Amino acid sequence: MKAIVQDRYGSAPEDVLRPQEVDRPAIGDDEVLVRVLAASVDRGTWHVMAGMPYPIRVAGFGFRRPKYLNPGRSLAGTVETVGTSVSGFKQGDEVFGIGNGSFAEYARARTGKLAPKPVNLSFDQAAAVPISGLTALQAVRDHGRVHAGQKVLIIGASGGVGSFAVQIAKAFGAEVTGVCSTAKVDAVRALGADHVVDYTHEDVADGGDRYDVVLDTGGNYRLSHLRRVLTPRGRLVIVGGETEGRWLGGTDRQVRAQLLSPFVSQKLGTFVASENAKDLLTLRELIESGKVAPAIDRTYPLVEAVTAIRYMLDGRARGKVVVTV
Repeated sequence: MKAIVQDRYGSAPEDVLRPQEVDRPAIGDDEVLVRVLAASVDRGTWHVMAGMPYPIRVAGFGFRRPKYLNPGRSLAGTVETVGTSVSGFKQGDEVFGIGNGSFAEYARARTGKLAPKPVNLSFDQAAAVPISGLTALQAVRDHGRVHAGQKVLIIGASGGVGSFAVQIAKAFGAEVTGVCSTAKVDAVRALGADHVVDYTHEDVADGGDRYDVVLDTGGNYRLSHLRRVLTPRGRLVIVGGETEGRWLGGTDRQVRAQLLSPFVSQKLGTFVASENAKDLLTLRELIESGKVAPAIDRTYPLVEAVTAIRYMLDGRARGKVVVTV
């Protein structure tokens, strides 16, 4: 099969990823082999590719060298074969979810990380949903605890997670303000944001507005700065702003937030997204109801996966970047 291959860690996709013909992956008894029709790129793609911060290697992605064929994870496609203990999926089923090495014609996936593809999405669109959509859903629903009538500020509103978070918060009845750069203001308005702040011309903390929930999906504001825009009992959820640091990778801000939270009236924290089929089904319902739709900036063919990752890393993407297979 055609695939993107990586056999060593590195921070530049041009240095460590290459197209190659390889054998189809073998699946375990509880796994599904998916014929991948599209995959997507997110910030986590870089972390898995670079092996940084170092704790990601201990988390199962390979200590000295990458464990999986390539750093692709989100996917959409059709079921090719199923393991002997798999139920609920059969050959030909259209699915979306999370697998291993999804920048390839075939990829392995566990049934607990797959769900039926939304009927109103193409495979390209469906591939844009899993990781970014799950992170946004859990940030808004579980950690932000957003409900109708609240004022929500989303920093990084034009990015992969942010573009989903704006729509999900709106679906929950919130008044949403998105923060982005000048070039992306129109894209954030198109997502349904009630207000948009261009951070290149305006500081969100200078307007006097206070928010019940702040989701920081891509900024690097100081913790004290973020607390200034929260109501006295507001909730701050940090799910972005990572750097290329080897040990903490910018997550020291998240650590400080969690350490401070017990001593202040505001709820400050972060989380690691849970990759599960139940929440994929929730996203499917939101998508099929018309309340949420993936915002895709552009697509690249499999052989240009390196270019797709570079485009995302350079911060140019408005929404998601997809690799078609």
